[in-house]
Amino acid sequence: MQLTNQAQLIKQMSNREITKHLVYTQLILFFLAFILSWILFESFFSDWITLFHLSVHEWLYYGVLPALCVLLVDFVLMAYLPQRFYDDGGINEKVFKSQPVTKIIWLTLLIACSEELLFRGVIQTEFGYLIASFIFAIIHFRYLTKVVLFFSVVCVSFLIGYMYELTHSLPVTITTHFMIDFILALAIRIRK
Repeated sequence: MQLTNQAQLIKQMSNREITKHLVYTQLILFFLAFILSWILFESFFSDWITLFHLSVHEWLYYGVLPALCVLLVDFVLMAYLPQRFYDDGGINEKVFKSQPVTKIIWLTLLIACSEELLFRGVIQTEFGYLIASFIFAIIHFRYLTKVVLFFSVVCVSFLIGYMYELTHSLPVTITTHFMIDFILALAIRIRK
């Protein structure tokens, strides 16, 4: 019943309202990452700096390549599964279908940065891979009734968490997250 009410509410909201709420939510996650890191990190500045190291090899192998693999699987599934399996209630369509590409870049970069700073940079660094991956999957509760979408989010969450375990590099996970979100958002825009 609750999810039905949410779907009706989403249909009543304008594209601009949905996008505004998305931005506010991401800004809250962004600031939450910094507040929690201020509390949990031993040395706020040096701990953040160490999380932003970047090796081009790691970036390509653990950032770009996994994103391309996830996208390939997603596009194959979208081609063969009925569209209802990928229906998220219209949120992504309302946010991305009529946006210029520059705004899609900005929105998906905001999402990737805020979520990765919080979930990998703070939660995974302080509490571990499993906790961060489960919490990341749980915040995407709107997919709970969509088995394919929820399974996809869970798999991507654990994949990105694993990439972070291997590299301890936020640029790697931000790249993976950004590429997946950006290409899928672009596909929504092109399709419409």
